[in-house]
Amino acid sequence: MITVGNTVLITGGSSGIGLALEKRFLAFNNKVIITGRDKAKLEQIKNEFPEITIFAGDLSDENSLVLYVERQHSNLNILINNAAVQYNFNFIDEPNSNHKIDYEISTNSTAPVKLTSLLLPLLLKNKNSAVINVSNGLFIAPKKSASVYCATKSAIHSFSKTLRYQLEEKGIKAFELIPALVETPMTAGRGKLKIAPDELVDEFFKNFILIMLRFILVKLNY
Repeated sequence: MITVGNTVLITGGSSGIGLALEKRFLAFNNKVIITGRDKAKLEQIKNEFPEITIFAGDLSDENSLVLYVERQHSNLNILINNAAVQYNFNFIDEPNSNHKIDYEISTNSTAPVKLTSLLLPLLLKNKNSAVINVSNGLFIAPKKSASVYCATKSAIHSFSKTLRYQLEEKGIKAFELIPALVETPMTAGRGKLKIAPDELVDEFFKNFILIMLRFILVKLNY
């Protein structure tokens, strides 16, 4: 069963969607590595789930993470680019916002693209490999106060589509997870009718299993 026995790297795995994905992959007996900036929060998760592997660090230093994975988890076959930050501001009211702009673009767009590129050699070597990018419905209907965040998610949407085209003959599947408004620390105090992270993961796994099975059967000429 392709949901069992994988080695999965989840960026931004200490809360929200990343944490829900982590728990689900663990429930299916996979090896899970999570990253995050808050080492104390990661260690709390490690205490609750001793079988998990944690890596504390900022994704702007993606080379350290890649080196660690290459040395310690060379059987990696699923990469989930989930980490993101969102600043809410108006360019007119906050003209000196370059530091926010740089950090949002780096974390939400540049880091996942670079991480995918750097880890593709490993993914190509291993069976049943997949890249899963978490975008957001805001690339379709942008939020007024989160211009940069919405732009980065639009970039991830485009990247996911082109990556899928490039990898379709290489034995790696590329998925895009496009959530609606999810109850996470990022959306605290905003909006109504949010869905729980576990509900989102339920829907994702239904499609993930079906698509991966179909992909394997095609490779076996069934």
